[in-house]
Amino acid sequence: MRVSNPRRGGRLALIAVALLGLGGCAGFSKDGGFSSVERTAGERLDKEVVWARSDSEREQLKQRVGELLAKPLSVDDAVQVALFNNPGLQASFHELGISEADLVQAGRLPNPGFSFGRLTKGDEVELERGVHLNVARLIALPMTRRMEARRFEQVQRETSLRVLELAAETRKAYYQAVAAEESLRYIGKVKEAADASAELARRMAEAGNFSTLQRAREQSFYADASLNLVRAEQARTAARERLIRLLGLWGEQTAFQLPERLPDLPENADDLPDIERTAMASRLDIEAAKLGAESLAKNLGLSRATRFVNVLELGAVHNSSNEEPTQRGYEISVELPLFDWSGARVAKAESLYRQALERTAETAINARSEVREAYFGYRSAYDIARHYRDEILPLRQRIAEENVLRYNGMLIGVFELLADARTQMASVNGYIEALRDFWIARADLDMALVGKPSLSASSGVEMAAEAPAGH
Repeated sequence: MRVSNPRRGGRLALIAVALLGLGGCAGFSKDGGFSSVERTAGERLDKEVVWARSDSEREQLKQRVGELLAKPLSVDDAVQVALFNNPGLQASFHELGISEADLVQAGRLPNPGFSFGRLTKGDEVELERGVHLNVARLIALPMTRRMEARRFEQVQRETSLRVLELAAETRKAYYQAVAAEESLRYIGKVKEAADASAELARRMAEAGNFSTLQRAREQSFYADASLNLVRAEQARTAARERLIRLLGLWGEQTAFQLPERLPDLPENADDLPDIERTAMASRLDIEAAKLGAESLAKNLGLSRATRFVNVLELGAVHNSSNEEPTQRGYEISVELPLFDWSGARVAKAESLYRQALERTAETAINARSEVREAYFGYRSAYDIARHYRDEILPLRQRIAEENVLRYNGMLIGVFELLADARTQMASVNGYIEALRDFWIARADLDMALVGKPSLSASSGVEMAAEAPAGH
């Protein structure tokens, strides 16, 4: 009978506890990393986002969406409906789950290997048992986990950006839909005036009191008004359907009501002298690009560290025989880089890293340009809308009042009065479009200050998700 060595057993126990400790830190979080997305939506939008991962959560969201749609939809309610109900956004939330799964997997210990052999020599039977562990992967485990942690953080920022982008696109679609409804009403009034003018011209021409040229001119106004009405109806339908898609609505939900007019133009435009500095400090796409470059830098270091020793296995061997004493020992298995020196893998890592650096620089340069362009567009749109409100519309109103007085004094005829009414309504429609453009420019400026999602941003860090050791 053999007695085991207690010191050896204690050392093995300590090693086992240490290995379990390394593996125990790799677990799933309660919210799947969604708290950062919720925090971004709350801080930057003052809105709520919900990741519906069960039927009960989806049913609750459906009820809340129904409550918001039961009344005329405001722009803030439209954004909230989109954040609750857009299926594309819900799909992007699962990127967090995929990335966290990669993070947890990167922190898992490599599975040990077990070997068993049975040899016979005459009456002697020899049993060989071995346990092997990939030590190279175990050594690289902390670095691999740090790389995946950075990638997970990058995915969180990308997901937050998608939330902000959906909010901005919903605001723009909302303003377009409301403006299209309002324009349609005014163009309909122009069409009514053209109808009356054309009918009056027909009757006067039949009575011989109107020339052919005058009647043709009124008929031309009528034809143009009819065409503009069809175009306005088409624009209204297209704008509303785009908003419906962003809100993720279908069936009876699409019968929601919009307000009759756009929000009023503010008295003053925002003055942002340090807008470039603000954007560089707050844009999430720049932060995500930096994280991607840092992750690839870590991956490059790991690729270089495991260039020559990519597989290193340590094993314990236990041989027993029915005739000989039991044999115990260990074995080390090392991959010899005779044919593959991992030069291609290191070169790929270097190229990916340098590519990420260039893309980060491109993102920063584009960010400065985009925010300047957005701010100039915002100020220009404000100046145009204010010019309509303070100059053009008051002048058109004054002209209309003077023409009414001249008509009452029989100094002008009904056709001149109708023509002036058409011109005035066209000016009102121009103001509606200018006001729409201002609110859209405001949404573009808000988005330029936080960044924009890049579909290729995560592709550059795919190699960081691979653990070079162990292949």
